Amino acid sequence: QVQLVESGGDLVQPGGSLKLSCACSGFTIGNYAMSWYRQAPGKERELVAAKSAAGYSTNYADFVKGRFTISRNNVKNTVYLQMNSLKPEDTAVYYCSARLPSGLYWGQGTQVTVSS
Repeated sequence: QVQLVESGGDLVQPGGSLKLSCACSGFTIGNYAMSWYRQAPGKERELVAAKSAAGYSTNYADFVKGRFTISRNNVKNTVYLQMNSLKPEDTAVYYCSARLPSGLYWGQGTQVTVSS
């Protein structure tokens, strides 16, 4: 059974940092493209960062370039999103996703709130 479980969301002040984790089971993350998305209240879900299956290609949304880093630990079967220099507009629920042959899978999301 495919499962993705995000954690690490919190309330943080502007300029602060957070590291989100996405623990995966039921598949091997090293074989598939993994992504982080976010959805703010009243807005559509948007892509934040993505890493290809082989890990050689990484893409970031313009609004997080230079601030966020996607990575993965294939031994722990976990994907991470390091977020630095956080801004109030980064406030959203962050979701991990995996594109498998059987479809696109999502975690339940983790809330990130950036506020003073």
